[in-house]
Amino acid sequence: MTKSKKTLDTLVEDIYNKIGVLADGEHMELDEATIDKFGESMKEVLYNWSHPAPRGNTTLRMSNVGRKERQLWYDMKTEGTPERMPPSLFIKFLYGHLLEEVVLLLVKLAGHEVTGEQKEITVSGIKGHMDCIIDGEVVDIKTASGFAFKKFKDGTLAENDAFGYMAQLAGYEEAQGTSNGGFLALNKESGELAFYQPDNFDKPNIKKKISSIKKAVKLSTPPERCYNPIPDGKSGNMQLAKGCVYCRHKLECHKDANEGKGLRIFKYANGYKYLTQVPKVPNVIEVTRL
Repeated sequence: MTKSKKTLDTLVEDIYNKIGVLADGEHMELDEATIDKFGESMKEVLYNWSHPAPRGNTTLRMSNVGRKERQLWYDMKTEGTPERMPPSLFIKFLYGHLLEEVVLLLVKLAGHEVTGEQKEITVSGIKGHMDCIIDGEVVDIKTASGFAFKKFKDGTLAENDAFGYMAQLAGYEEAQGTSNGGFLALNKESGELAFYQPDNFDKPNIKKKISSIKKAVKLSTPPERCYNPIPDGKSGNMQLAKGCVYCRHKLECHKDANEGKGLRIFKYANGYKYLTQVPKVPNVIEVTRL
């Protein structure tokens, strides 16, 4: 009797069912080849993490075409050394990549077909590496905080896609000639999985987007600002939108803030706030450099 081919519709359910034997106190059999392949994947992740690209060496790739045009303009035009990322962020990168490999292992253990791992693709001269193809469709593996995970679980990513994930998926699908892929997301806080398969009308026309980006990065002045500042509660102060907080060009991009004095940075218990207008000085420590 021919074994029926699995599909993305049951991806998360099949993973949970496979792991269910552990919850029942039973063993899960793992063959040596699977264990060895997983070990090799871990080694590759560690090597790539420990050998990052040189700082300031930015090229257009499928992984960044979803970003805002102003951010990409600064990526391509900024001379000198960009803002130094804190060591803690590199730890975050590491466990994010490791967890993506764990998720991919679970997909294989659940009996779904995985091909095209880290396959190189090219669309309109822009290169990239897709995560994988699962059951014949492009799937991007994402690890997310509890807050970000909700966008995948609830299917609202298209409404707030600050990191350009939809454009990445559209690019990989354009290269592969498929259109029914999606995102397999892991909640790093709870271990919950969700598969989000966006509607095609929510995905950008990737060739038009790439054409627009190529024109934008050639401009002599930066394109319009990505996000406008937002109110900081009822204080009367204005702060950077979340989409700007994680941008390494925020200091240069907002050097006109506070009447030309630049961003003012205040340290709170849950992180930093970057203020563009400060009529009322917060009762916390102000820092001059990070």
